[in-house]
Amino acid sequence: MLLGRRDYASFELSQKLAAKGYTAAAIGEALNALRLERLLDDGRYLENFVRSHTARGQGPARMRQELRQLGFGGEAIETAIEAGPDYVALCREVRARKFGQKAPASWAEKGKQARFLQYRGFSSDHIRLAMGQDPETLENPADEHS
Repeated sequence: MLLGRRDYASFELSQKLAAKGYTAAAIGEALNALRLERLLDDGRYLENFVRSHTARGQGPARMRQELRQLGFGGEAIETAIEAGPDYVALCREVRARKFGQKAPASWAEKGKQARFLQYRGFSSDHIRLAMGQDPETLENPADEHS
């Protein structure tokens, strides 16, 4: 009944079944049977999760946190996130959707936008690049005196 509504992660489904009073052995058997029929697939769940959360404008840090809470390990999470979109472009799009295309004029506005993007799960590198501050192209003041 649960799988008819949406996909579940193995860990998430096992917690729901345990909360309903099923034994660990019964849960293990049920999960194995569901995997054999491809009704339960953690790889598919991860792909769908990343796709739907990027469509909502969420960045990789926020997705990592939520996936850890769903019982996924670091390697599976990283593989799924790396297969996702260009997060700098997504960060730019989210910033433009919320604040418009025009670059922030003041430090206060930059801070406000950066905090918003950080809350959405983007790294400081993504945020800097999305605001047009590419660390690779910024001049180094030490280089000017050489």
